[in-house]
Amino acid sequence: MRYPFFGWTGQTIGITALSSGLPDSLHPLLEESKLRLEDRQMETMIGDTVWTQKKAQSTTASVRASELMQMFQNPDIDAILPPFGGERALDVLPHLDFYELPVKWLLGYSDTSTVLFAITVKTGIATAHGPNVLELRSEEWDETTAAWRRVLATPRDGSVTQWMSTRFQTAWNHDVRPERFMFHFDQPTEWKTLNPSITQVTGRLLGGCLETVRHLIGTPYGDVRAFQEQQLGGEPILWYFEACEASATDLHRSLMQMHLAGWFDNATGILFGRTSAGQAIEDYALLDVYQMIATETGLPIFYDLDIGHQPPQLTLVNGATATVTLQGKDSRLDMTFN
Repeated sequence: MRYPFFGWTGQTIGITALSSGLPDSLHPLLEESKLRLEDRQMETMIGDTVWTQKKAQSTTASVRASELMQMFQNPDIDAILPPFGGERALDVLPHLDFYELPVKWLLGYSDTSTVLFAITVKTGIATAHGPNVLELRSEEWDETTAAWRRVLATPRDGSVTQWMSTRFQTAWNHDVRPERFMFHFDQPTEWKTLNPSITQVTGRLLGGCLETVRHLIGTPYGDVRAFQEQQLGGEPILWYFEACEASATDLHRSLMQMHLAGWFDNATGILFGRTSAGQAIEDYALLDVYQMIATETGLPIFYDLDIGHQPPQLTLVNGATATVTLQGKDSRLDMTFN
């Protein structure tokens, strides 16, 4: 694995819309994010793709890919973040020259995880699943969200710990922002396990938004077996997934397809982020999905972790060695960049 490094001060963030861009009404939100990053001694370089949105994409796939490549290859840019996710990141992949990518952080989640996944699997460059730029626009960052900087500043062979949040946000509310902070935390956080006798799991992290990375199965961008053999030396994967809006049966089909494609053949467990998705179909609910994949694979299943669309969320590094420990309010994620 190859790990980028992002220092603490004087760094420049490239902002590009590799999936969706911002309609005019949301432009002020990016300006807020820019100011908040500058408050923390970070500069920004904003790409042209960010300011437009049409037909469920910021612009054409070739233009999005070109701007992303330019930011990767620009030595003045130290890390790259999108404004948020979207719907059509998959289109970008055939236009990227993966083997011309320097070792640089790309951070984001939701549809961005499609590109994160592909870059790590094809090149062995670590990528980071965590907050998008628009979630960094408040005066203060909660401890879980703020950890992205600690994670990206971890040197090779170094380790970093993130703790379970105390509370989380069940639904988005952009109309009123709590004083100084971004999110409306309204429920206590609890990381859970299907099997109470299994409270710790270790492996090489890999995953993303289940509804988007599933489309990499059977493509040149989803060859998990080759990734394990060539980049991980055969070490097993600790999978993580989050879901945005799919029903329970849709998630069932996606996980079964991954299982049948061999993605879980050499794995230690699966981590699921908490979600408002997974709506029950008849009497088949989200917990049934988790139990199904546990039965099919024999893997331990942890769920309701700080991953995904119900903030705050951890920053998870694809390719890093991770240990997740469930111990009540002291539950934590430890990662080593080896």
